[in-house]
Amino acid sequence: MKIEDAPLPMAFCLAVPCLEKGRGGGHLSRSAFLVKSLREKGKEACLYVPAHAEIENIPSLIQTLCPGFSPSWMHADEPRSRRWSFIILDRFCTPKKEFALWQGIAPLIGIDEGGPCRSRFDFLIDLLPLLPKAGPANLTAINLLPLPANRRPAFMQAERDNVLEGAKTPNKKPLRILISFGAEDAAGLGSAASRALGIEAPGKTPNLKERLAEYDLVITHFGLTAFEAVYARVPVLLMSPTLYHEKLARNAGFFSAGIGPESARSLEKFLSHSGFMSLAQNCEKIAARYRLDAPQGQSLADYLSAFAPLASNSRSNTVIGSIAANRPLARFPERTYRREGSLIRMDRLTLPPIEYEKDYFFGMYKKQYGKTYLEDFPNLIEMGRRRLVHIKQLLHHGKGASSSLLDIGCAYGPFLAAAKAEGFEPAGVEPAEDAARYVNEELGIPCSHGFFPAALEDEPRKVAFDAITLWYVIEHFEDPGPVLAEIHSRLKPGGILAFSTPSFTGISGRASLPNFLKNSPADHWTIWSPQTCRAFLKKHGFSLKKTVVTGHHPERFPFLGRFCAKRKGPLYSLLLLASRMFSLGDTFEAYGVKTGA
Repeated sequence: MKIEDAPLPMAFCLAVPCLEKGRGGGHLSRSAFLVKSLREKGKEACLYVPAHAEIENIPSLIQTLCPGFSPSWMHADEPRSRRWSFIILDRFCTPKKEFALWQGIAPLIGIDEGGPCRSRFDFLIDLLPLLPKAGPANLTAINLLPLPANRRPAFMQAERDNVLEGAKTPNKKPLRILISFGAEDAAGLGSAASRALGIEAPGKTPNLKERLAEYDLVITHFGLTAFEAVYARVPVLLMSPTLYHEKLARNAGFFSAGIGPESARSLEKFLSHSGFMSLAQNCEKIAARYRLDAPQGQSLADYLSAFAPLASNSRSNTVIGSIAANRPLARFPERTYRREGSLIRMDRLTLPPIEYEKDYFFGMYKKQYGKTYLEDFPNLIEMGRRRLVHIKQLLHHGKGASSSLLDIGCAYGPFLAAAKAEGFEPAGVEPAEDAARYVNEELGIPCSHGFFPAALEDEPRKVAFDAITLWYVIEHFEDPGPVLAEIHSRLKPGGILAFSTPSFTGISGRASLPNFLKNSPADHWTIWSPQTCRAFLKKHGFSLKKTVVTGHHPERFPFLGRFCAKRKGPLYSLLLLASRMFSLGDTFEAYGVKTGA
């Protein structure tokens, strides 16, 4: 292997802040603090600071904004010189051309992204409340901001009363006001506010957020400092450099003096006793609204460090981590769904929190169906017999006798038991050790323990089967394409592929696709439909011969469904007939035949 062909070293993440003039220092501060926190947690994170950055003397500025940040954590080289598990863009408004560059390197996480490419990010986190028209994020969590450790005991009503009583209070203390408009104040709001109030605005204060609790009032613009002050239990008054900031401020519930330097003229009216009390009460409401009234339980670094990026999160993979050309259908914490060709695919940055062990078939199964998997065994065997009828019809000799069959994800083997009774020579593959042992020892049917196809790699020779089945299994593979290719290679000419899976064109998906996707199990990587799977199967060497729509639920029909909870009522029967006539079941079975060699 040539040296230039050697694999690039893998790092955890690259944080890319907004470094253009006029955007302030909040993005840089937040990104630097995130990298520092991830480093402290043992993650290899870097801050991207290109040589052509518009802001000057960035290392010195970072030390002011984020004390303790090491210059060695900055990455100024070509981004492709390393492999990144994911890239975090805190760019405010990422241009299309730049987005295309980053998109081709690694999965993208957007932080408070408001640009034209917002909807195309793999994952979106809003740490600040954006305008509703921005579109949904996967996660909106202001309490993940890098919040200050120092907080006032409360909004200190008694002390405010004392401060604002006026000359009749013998021990009157001066009102401590902090005027801060970040590392860059292009609109000149700080100097305007200082002149209006006769207060000297501080310069760049290292680790400013930890000093907020020393003040009685903070005057700033919409951004990190405003929410940090609310968390520190300090009243906040905003001034806006632009109309956009003003809209953000009012949408979040803050009191604002207005837009531009001239807004400083109205500052004094907020410093009357009643005005100041209103500010404090309003900030208490903001704290409760955004869960900033309780101690911070988790930071953004905590949240991201728990990510376990998948091996398939590579831009060379055509499925997970592929260039997200399609706009998401829905976003949820840790999951994004997109329509790609014939399927709906799920992207996620962590492994699903589900393990295929004993409790999966007992506790979880009973919770959903009211009985354990083994208690439901007779019903599952009968269901298997019905499926075998369709398989026999498609077999080249029309009979199950002496036909070999492999059931992938066979669980405790009800379908294998049905196949054996029908004259097949069955075998199984099952990742749950207890279930695989049950099939081998109790049913007397050979079953390999592990995931397909790795569980069969130790076979002395590659067995060719007459039929391979996957009952509610195919959706559990991150990428079904290679799985179907492996199945194709293990089938005899004319062999049968049969599987069942949920359908996004059933009544639940038609009633509300976002709700259907929200309720989809966290380990279902793909969602199919009987109307669209033909093209996908053809692409991978199978001819679809038959689909059977199942999972009919009249009670899930919009409006009318709530009136037919009883199965014997006439409305239930009518909706059941409609569901069957128009193929509105929430699951389906597909039966295909191998084409080609």
